[in-house]
Amino acid sequence: MEIGLYIHIPFCRKKCNYCDFYSKGGALAVSDEYIKALKREIAKWENITCKTVYFGGGTPSLMTAKQIDDILSNLDILPDAEITLEANPDTLTLEKLKEFRQVGINRLSIGVQTVYDKSLENLGRIHNAEKAQNVFKWAKEAGFENISGDIMLGLDDYTMKELDDTVDFMKNNGATHISAYMLKIEEGTPFYYNRPKNMANDDEMAEFYLAACEKIKKCGYMQYEISNFCIPGYHSRHNSIYWKLENYLGIGPSAHSCMDGKRFYYPRDLELFIKKGEIIEEGQTDADDYIMLSLRLKEGLDINRLESEYNLKISKHIKKKLDIYEQEGFIESKNGCISLTPKGFLVENAVASDIMSGVYSI
Repeated sequence: MEIGLYIHIPFCRKKCNYCDFYSKGGALAVSDEYIKALKREIAKWENITCKTVYFGGGTPSLMTAKQIDDILSNLDILPDAEITLEANPDTLTLEKLKEFRQVGINRLSIGVQTVYDKSLENLGRIHNAEKAQNVFKWAKEAGFENISGDIMLGLDDYTMKELDDTVDFMKNNGATHISAYMLKIEEGTPFYYNRPKNMANDDEMAEFYLAACEKIKKCGYMQYEISNFCIPGYHSRHNSIYWKLENYLGIGPSAHSCMDGKRFYYPRDLELFIKKGEIIEEGQTDADDYIMLSLRLKEGLDINRLESEYNLKISKHIKKKLDIYEQEGFIESKNGCISLTPKGFLVENAVASDIMSGVYSI
């Protein structure tokens, strides 16, 4: 079975003020004990071939090249597999990037967020804009061609100029892929208890998002998912597996999986994972999963697939509602597919909920 493999590295030098991902702050390295636990859990699966491997976190770039090689050398990986490492600029050097490339990493996802140092400090990031620029330079010197950069929108005292300058930074420094996220306050994070005073409100956030879509498009990137843009040919093959409900296996505390339509996950408990790797079952994927996830993608919801694979049709009442969405510029209908416009992506949950409430069995 060909799958996408996600490996969670739950260690960070410092937890960012907005981050709700499961990780432990104050780490300077990844323990060999944790690498051993990862290998133990991977070994439980037979007859799997990786078409993508994604090291996420946390801060996977805290690993050594030797640790990465120890994991990759124990996997059956397709020759043209996409192998991604999420990386924080503060953990990288030219030498380390060269070592990562030599052991098989061929795609980087760099957490830039913004090129304004004050904003980086407010977010709790350790790096500055100069370090981020050096990392892009070093990555290309190390032989990386596929380089993604993260952008965060609507930060404290955010302006259109900060957005423009950050997108220009990505373009000018050779990013082949951009992920642009709106700042969201998650429960339990430092920002939840000490909210930024001048963070963008909902209307302002929508304006920043639409401006980002337009700016990134003008820089030559195509939007293929709500938050993701790429130079043609450089979309995230791994993340596309999630959105298309293909088989993926997640290893590590808080990591989720979907294998043959069955969902399961590891609890958010590092010690439990290291000890025995217990998993919790979540049930099977269904039509609601397909509707919600397909609408995240620019290619949209395939009505024929909804009928042939899930035996469902959209009611006349909801079709009329979709016609209104289309007239108002939220969706586009073409070749039997319903896709959202950038404006429509802002109300994706509402459109998906309408469709889910208005389908019937055939």
